[in-house]
Amino acid sequence: MARQTRAWQRMLSGRRLDLLDPTPVDIEIEDIAHGLAFVARWNGQTEGDFPYSVAEHSLLVEALFSRMYPGASPAQQLTALLHDAPEYVIGDMISPVKAAVGPEYKELDKRLEAAIHIRFGLPAITPPALKKRIKKADMVSAFMEATQIAGFRVEEARRFFGRPAPEHMEGLDIHLRPPVEVRRAFTARHQELLEQLP
Repeated sequence: MARQTRAWQRMLSGRRLDLLDPTPVDIEIEDIAHGLAFVARWNGQTEGDFPYSVAEHSLLVEALFSRMYPGASPAQQLTALLHDAPEYVIGDMISPVKAAVGPEYKELDKRLEAAIHIRFGLPAITPPALKKRIKKADMVSAFMEATQIAGFRVEEARRFFGRPAPEHMEGLDIHLRPPVEVRRAFTARHQELLEQLP
């Protein structure tokens, strides 16, 4: 009899998260914040003394989203904050790697996202219009990251990420912080938004 491959990961909270069949009861915000604070974007190819983490990126995307769509509800803002949350267990793959891996990565991401959303009172599947708005904020974030810390020239970044409106980025700069600080900031923002949900 063939031995079954282990498909769960033990979290620091003590939860065992089944990656193939994740359930909302095994999702804890502390695990998400910790994991995302230690996952580097841009495959770690960024300037500075600390990696630019997915947690830091998520905070920036949520700030941009809230600025770009001032009428957004707390639930929509929370969805923006959690837009990359599955990466706390599956990591952040740059787009070329995702394309090479194929649809299996996307399916895994979707299952984890649904469990995370249900855990925090959000719809399992993000409505397409909201997903599109979050993606616009994500592209502005990518432009900022590319030009501020990832070595892209402005013209080059515009080709890949578009030409963001200057007012969306005004006053928002990327400052790299130790993972423990980013983890605290992510958890605090998550709590603020949870408390505003109806």
